[in-house]
Amino acid sequence: MSDLNIILEHNAKWAKARTDEDPQYFARLAALQAPEILWIGCSDSRVPANVITGLQPGEVFVHRNVANLVYASDLNCMSVLQFAVEVLRVKHVIVCGHYGCGGVHAAMHGDSEGLVDHWLEPVKQLARECESHLHGLPDDAARVNFLCEENVRAQVRNLVFSPVMRHARKHGQDVTLHGWVYGLENGLLRDLKCGEADSVR
Repeated sequence: MSDLNIILEHNAKWAKARTDEDPQYFARLAALQAPEILWIGCSDSRVPANVITGLQPGEVFVHRNVANLVYASDLNCMSVLQFAVEVLRVKHVIVCGHYGCGGVHAAMHGDSEGLVDHWLEPVKQLARECESHLHGLPDDAARVNFLCEENVRAQVRNLVFSPVMRHARKHGQDVTLHGWVYGLENGLLRDLKCGEADSVR
């Protein structure tokens, strides 16, 4: 897409369609942000949280980065998490990866991409830990997809031990963690069932 004016035109049409359907649509959005979900997902442009979940603006608070990583030392991610949990009082935190993730693929194959190479070090470490299992899988796509799932599970574990979630647990806040993965080939979300035991109550 070389002509960015097209985006502005699409935006104007979208805004008009919303107000034609509901004249108070934007007034309500501007007045209140009260999502019950924090979504930590991959930056991949094919995985927009609102679109694939069928949720409306204002219903999900979103943080995205390459390969949906959760670092306790990542001030961006931790700030989003703290705001979502302590200010917005979300009820659910979802880490959502996706099959065929380019970041996971790069980490697994040792591709060097500069700064992102450092960012993906936790996924590389995970690949080393899973090496024997990965070798037993039938092809590269299966290996990448397995590592995509394991990466989501690892990030949910990282959430459990993050300062924000420890604080929420200490103060009895009701926040449940979830790990999901999205299929680019079929558009479906899969619950990896890795969050129930790690719920913060």
